[in-house]
Amino acid sequence: MSNKMWGGRFSEGPDAIMEEINASIDFDKKLYSQDITGSKAHVAMLAHQGIVSSQDAQAISEGLTKIQEEIEHGEFTFSRALEDIHMNVESRLADLLGPSAGRLHTARSRNDQVATDFRLWVRDTMDTLDAQLADLQMAFVEKANEHAGVVMPGFTHLQSAQPVTFGHHMLAYVEMLGRDRGRVQDARRRMNESPLGCAALAGTSFPIDRHMTAESLGFDRPTANSLDGVSDRDFALEALSAASICAMHLSRFAEELVIWSSAQFRFVQLSDKFSTGSSIMPQKRNPDAAELVRAKVGRIIGALNALLIVMKGLPLTYSKDMQEDKEQAFDALQNLSLCIAAMTGMVKDLEPNKKELKKAAGSGYSTATDLADWLVRSLDMPFRNAHHVTGTLVAMAVERNIELHKLTLEEMQSVEPSITEDIFSVLSVDKSVRSRVSYGGTAPQNVRKQAKRWLKILEREQAARQ
Repeated sequence: MSNKMWGGRFSEGPDAIMEEINASIDFDKKLYSQDITGSKAHVAMLAHQGIVSSQDAQAISEGLTKIQEEIEHGEFTFSRALEDIHMNVESRLADLLGPSAGRLHTARSRNDQVATDFRLWVRDTMDTLDAQLADLQMAFVEKANEHAGVVMPGFTHLQSAQPVTFGHHMLAYVEMLGRDRGRVQDARRRMNESPLGCAALAGTSFPIDRHMTAESLGFDRPTANSLDGVSDRDFALEALSAASICAMHLSRFAEELVIWSSAQFRFVQLSDKFSTGSSIMPQKRNPDAAELVRAKVGRIIGALNALLIVMKGLPLTYSKDMQEDKEQAFDALQNLSLCIAAMTGMVKDLEPNKKELKKAAGSGYSTATDLADWLVRSLDMPFRNAHHVTGTLVAMAVERNIELHKLTLEEMQSVEPSITEDIFSVLSVDKSVRSRVSYGGTAPQNVRKQAKRWLKILEREQAARQ
């Protein structure tokens, strides 16, 4: 038996294997709300333009509302024989209304229909992700403000470099997330064009009003070229690209949480809310939530790569290959949403171990740069000379297995006679971080100022969303 939605072109039904590879309803049923919303906008336009009667348009719109209610109440039966969400909805509409349901597809193709539905879903998801990222930023800002003066080691090459503040470290991720949100918002603006009305690929001879449907669906404008409108998936690629960079940022902090919460570091502690135990080792507290966030970046970047590979060899316009655009995009963007939610919970939950952080901040000769800077400021020594003197003093401290500030003045003067007692005023980690007052530096006063600035921005955005 032929698929009645295909019309009379085919005399035989699909082979079971063909049905298996061809059907997308198992995943694209996620688009049901967008599909119905787009169909309502389309039929309203058809009635406005006199292409269908107002009576038929009203009946179709009411039928679509009933179908949406059936889906949301779990009363709708999805059929794989009908391939996708579009045919499933249209078939059920025909059950409800009879032949008049067929007027809905006037001046429309599944090609522009799916392009519109997918765009709407991605746009809705990007709005959700942006709001979630704002919440995560707020969690980091509040943690930064609370611990603006807590000293910790700053690392390069995962080796102790210079003392910084815990608040400053938190604010670094606020900046990263700000760029992530910028990419999300930028991609959202660029994707906000409506493909509806491009039909199969060439437009339509019916006197449709594409600007009307675009406005009804919240788009800024209709797409300007019908060939591009049905075949463009840049909006999904941009969304996945922004998602991949964001997931990478989350993974970096997840890695730090894994390291920081280890027995070897003990920089922070996560509560039982975001930790699990071991089936054999009763002492273990594993940072599983952070580890899973770290791992999920792979599937998100994988989705971007998969779609790039699908699209890279396709001639204009639509090819069935493009059915592979949605399943991994759904998975990637939903997993990013889960990761952001988990990370927000972990940031709110974590508590810094101030004692261990300060102890670690002073290890590894982390105030060596402060010593070199003092030589430049106080003795008018060229920095390269100061660097050499400081390196010699560090070597001396290493040989004696002591920290820099434990060297005596006489030992320091044996390397550079002009050094005075004042040198010890810059060798503590507290004074080191307080001295970093340059714009963007780690000084607690800077951290509080930046945290206050971000709080104002985020609170203003939060009020605008409400």
